[in-house]
Amino acid sequence: MTWLHLVSYFFGGIFLANVIPHLVSGMLGRPFQTPFAKPPGEGLSSSTVNVLWGFFNAVVGYLLVVRVGNFDLRSIRDVLALAVGALLISVQSARHFGQFHGGNSPERS
Repeated sequence: MTWLHLVSYFFGGIFLANVIPHLVSGMLGRPFQTPFAKPPGEGLSSSTVNVLWGFFNAVVGYLLVVRVGNFDLRSIRDVLALAVGALLISVQSARHFGQFHGGNSPERS
């Protein structure tokens, strides 16, 4: 395995974690921020756009994890690379979107 596989799993974790808020918001019929809103990442996109964006993230995450290298759930390196990517995007999202939805934000910390 090369280090490029681990980089792919890291970014796969980012994309897979990003599926959750968009797909759930969209399926609940709630608008949520996407890169397509105005302003990007702050304005709200429709629930349909969120479902499509969540699905796109799932496809990219799948491609990065399953189709690159040979991801092994028993390999600490593989799982750790994916988990670190998922954790970092989750914390960043919590801090960013907390500003708009009443959660913790950097200004209140």
